Amino acid sequence: MVLQESGEMYLESIYTLLKNNSKVRSIDVVEYMSFSKPSVSRAIGLLKNGGYVLVDSDGYISLTECGLEIAEKIYERHHILTNVLISLGVPEDIAAADACKIEHVISDESFEAIKKLQDN
Repeated sequence: MVLQESGEMYLESIYTLLKNNSKVRSIDVVEYMSFSKPSVSRAIGLLKNGGYVLVDSDGYISLTECGLEIAEKIYERHHILTNVLISLGVPEDIAAADACKIEHVISDESFEAIKKLQDN
């Protein structure tokens, strides 16, 4: 299953929530992303069927190895791109919003170049 931008956003959101809480349910994703319950339920179902998340009998969501790998990649891209834009003088809220768009379409090669630039 090829993951679309929205799927990446869900994985990143679940990852972020799991960093702050040991247990995450769909309702937490609803509140975090400000999406409707049916939208989140459908997305979680698709991610589950795609092998990106697991949902236990109590409704707690965890990331599979594949889901975790993608979530960490998107999370890293978001933070590095946000920081680079802020360092260029972009206001933090605009930098975060723009990074959220860029993180899904930037090539691995371009991102690695930006990451190296920031490390210097």
